[in-house]
Amino acid sequence: MTTPRLRTGFPFLQVSTLRSLFRVVLSGFLLCVLCFGWVWPATAAAKGPHDKPKPYALIFGTVWAPDNRPLYGVKIKIRRADQKKARWELYSDRNGEFAQRLPPGRADYLVLPDLKGYKPPVGKQLQPGEEVKVHIEGDERVDIGLHLK
Repeated sequence: MTTPRLRTGFPFLQVSTLRSLFRVVLSGFLLCVLCFGWVWPATAAAKGPHDKPKPYALIFGTVWAPDNRPLYGVKIKIRRADQKKARWELYSDRNGEFAQRLPPGRADYLVLPDLKGYKPPVGKQLQPGEEVKVHIEGDERVDIGLHLK
């Protein structure tokens, strides 16, 4: 007498094929868990609770067109008042806004728009306004506005 054959529900799969497939999937899963188990605690230990974010000062500003609309894509240069070369360069976003982190501490900065190569959406040529002087005392935020002519 022969033993009846087990049915898998799929006529094209045999029980031995299912067992080997199960072994491969299980070993792959265990390998992933093992690797993740070694990597995850190492990254969690690297970012300990004693690591505090570094303090910084922030200049936040908006670039305004002569008709008091915010301007997109204007190049902004920021430099220390006692230096001649701009140390930071960034662009205004879709709302005409920009933000730059600076080292904390007492310092004076000059913020000015750079309109070289800028094509305004209206079509008429814009002139840069006056440069804005910003005084930072510590790790603080200063809001400014750059008004173009």
